[in-house]
Amino acid sequence: MTGSRVVALGHYQPAKVLTNDDLTAMVDTSDEWITSRVGIRTRHVGGPDEPVDELAAHAAAKALASAGLQPADIDLVLVATSTAIDRSPSMSARVAARLGMGSPAVMDINVVCSGFTHALATADHAVRAGAATRALVIGADKMGDIVDWTDRSTCVLMGDGAGAAVVTADPEGGDNPGIGPVLWGSVPEMGNAVRIEGTPPRFAQEGQSVYRWATTQLPPIARTVCERAGVTPEELAAVVLHQANLRIIEPVARKIGAVNAVIARDVVDSGNTSAASIPMALSKLVERGEVESGAPVLLFGFGGNLSYAGQVIRCP
Repeated sequence: MTGSRVVALGHYQPAKVLTNDDLTAMVDTSDEWITSRVGIRTRHVGGPDEPVDELAAHAAAKALASAGLQPADIDLVLVATSTAIDRSPSMSARVAARLGMGSPAVMDINVVCSGFTHALATADHAVRAGAATRALVIGADKMGDIVDWTDRSTCVLMGDGAGAAVVTADPEGGDNPGIGPVLWGSVPEMGNAVRIEGTPPRFAQEGQSVYRWATTQLPPIARTVCERAGVTPEELAAVVLHQANLRIIEPVARKIGAVNAVIARDVVDSGNTSAASIPMALSKLVERGEVESGAPVLLFGFGGNLSYAGQVIRCP
């Protein structure tokens, strides 16, 4: 059994930027109200001619180029998304077709905001089991399509985008694997705290319940993720949490104890992009050179279904 590692990343966001001031013309809100409560200043919003699979394919193409690989080199495509309106073809199949891949296994994973870390663990397991050698793991969501733009409590949160990672076998990983053990779970009895329901589907949440759960229950789970990887929080070079809300990110990161880590705060510029938020934020940190190659990075997703999944990876 071999390990796996992330060898390259890519991200993509639509060109249109929606500022807090823009939102004041749509709902009863203000820049001060938004920034003080969620820390978001801008978000990117795709148009009707920019479907989820297009966002995903752009991010995937950048990750493949960074890895020096061709689409035909990939034998597994996983897309984490909760905004795929059509049941079939799946987002992963659509991305494979857009990129002109050969005959990869294709699978969508819907765990909402923790979808990417679930998908990354699934790719790691597939490689370790010998079922795949090179996987493309994508988080892509177009939250602008499912948000109620008349609801000031939710429309200020959301943005669109995609992030992608190329995962390959790591036979030399040994006791220091490129992707550490996953710790995942959920709180089924509280699953209704985050919902995407109806026709057309609309996003809704119980904000205070999610906030209390995230800030009180998740830090010890995240520290256990580090323990499983054989890393102390103080050794982390970066912490990339789901970019839900700056008022969640900062206290959770502080309670984890990652005192020497760069804390991803992409939510300020991108809003909550659900499954896209972690790979997009990590890709930007790497692109800016803020984390050294090989350094330990905690990825921790949480949200819809009150699910969570985290692992420590070695930065590509």
